[in-house]
Amino acid sequence: MTSFAKVLVTGADGFIGSHVTELLIARGYDVRAFVFYNSFNSWGWLDHLPQEMRSDLDVFAGDVRDANGVREAARGCDAILHLASLIGIPFSYHSPATYVDTNIVGTLNVVQAARDLGLGKVIQTSTSEVYGTAQFVPITEDHPFQGQSPYSASKIGADQIALSYYRSFGTPVSVIRPFNTYGPRQSARAVIPTIITQLLAGEESIRLGATEPTRDFNYVGDTAAAFLAMLEADSVEGETINIGSNFEISIRDTARLIADVIGLPLGIETDAERLRPSNSEVERLWADNSKAARLIDWAPEYGGLEGFRRGIQETVEWFSDPANRARYKHERYNI
Repeated sequence: MTSFAKVLVTGADGFIGSHVTELLIARGYDVRAFVFYNSFNSWGWLDHLPQEMRSDLDVFAGDVRDANGVREAARGCDAILHLASLIGIPFSYHSPATYVDTNIVGTLNVVQAARDLGLGKVIQTSTSEVYGTAQFVPITEDHPFQGQSPYSASKIGADQIALSYYRSFGTPVSVIRPFNTYGPRQSARAVIPTIITQLLAGEESIRLGATEPTRDFNYVGDTAAAFLAMLEADSVEGETINIGSNFEISIRDTARLIADVIGLPLGIETDAERLRPSNSEVERLWADNSKAARLIDWAPEYGGLEGFRRGIQETVEWFSDPANRARYKHERYNI
């Protein structure tokens, strides 16, 4: 098992990044949390960690699009977990250039800094969206890429930039590819918080986009554990590893399960604004996670229908706290 003294986490202020940061601190790692610079001095979700955890954080405010800032953030670190990214698919239709700048150029800045400073490991965060609609299931890491949105195209580019540094310069890069992560703190841009917040607000009929597509949902605790396993694993340089539950469920059945957990009736109406262009919708995702089991000894604790229900119960419990739910605008479509 590999051990690193100090780890830089980019995107530490976000949904998955904050959970990864929290887990690393709990496991005794010295963490430098790269957060997006803003005039409010906000550390995103890190502001809501327990005080004893926040006091242990080394916070660096910057922008991954700035090569000098990324290099300074990486200085003195031994490894980088690169999670900073623009992730909203609908917003990528609106502002595709920002996805190229943040996701591709930002990743270039990270791997160049790692190369310049001689860091021991870089983990690039990918997404199941790079596969597009499944051509075969379960989806292995050898599945073809399909850029069905500017977001997914930018992540394909980012992954390939990262891996090119491994192949060209020997930079110790590996790619972690989570399928659809859900759980406490997730943005309202994602479908599960959208369903939960509308139901808890008393909506008689919730508004959704397409409900027939299927997804392989992963509880955020499982995803964070996979990052730790990748960090500590030996001999994963140059590898890409799917992180998925190996379980497929439709959006409609997901909504039914959530309504059942909450104990409320469910009505669904299609909101045209929430529909992706027909050729852009990813119709099916289902992960093969056997490589993760083999190379990093990882398996989901919330796998299968029973595990998914437990994860939804924990997520609903978090959203049921009025203080948490107050941060969301259920009545608005957040692209």
